[in-house]
Amino acid sequence: MIPKRRDETRTVTIGWRRVRAPAVLVWSLLLAGCWTSSSVAAAPNAVPRAAPAVLLAASSTTTAPPFYEVQARRVKGLGTVLVDGQGLTLYLFVPDKHSGRSTCYERCAQGWPPLLLPTGATKPVAGRGVKASLLGTTRRKDGTTQITYNRWPLYLWVGDSGPGQATGQGLNNLGGLWYVLSPKGREITARP
Repeated sequence: MIPKRRDETRTVTIGWRRVRAPAVLVWSLLLAGCWTSSSVAAAPNAVPRAAPAVLLAASSTTTAPPFYEVQARRVKGLGTVLVDGQGLTLYLFVPDKHSGRSTCYERCAQGWPPLLLPTGATKPVAGRGVKASLLGTTRRKDGTTQITYNRWPLYLWVGDSGPGQATGQGLNNLGGLWYVLSPKGREITARP
């Protein structure tokens, strides 16, 4: 049996460049099916939402805010509204009645996923333009922790596919009306 060298490297072509990469990293990426020369060349800093740890280690040193960070951003036609750490618009559900408790479960929560605090995190993160004093949490029936803002439980909408969209604004869907929130914690009822 021949011992393997610890510093073994391979030459890999990325776009038009040839780079030397540790063999373990190259093979891990190729076996995981996560690396193609076109995807790396097109978006060198992009990291998939559910990226394997090896790909995260290979990404650039710039880090995106955690998805559970609440920020304020402008959305065309609505002004400045609350968004999550990925820039996706956050909504309130009128039947929650500003009570600090969610009434959106089962089918409702499939269309309007609650913004949850991940296991191990102790509190939500206040991002740019958000008042930390208005952030809070509420315990859901399944034991998960949902993030609130000014006592409104926060939700995403499956109809929004990227930042800057608010296709759920003003919808009467799955038991009630849905609106975006201002950084002051008030519902915005305007149509975009």
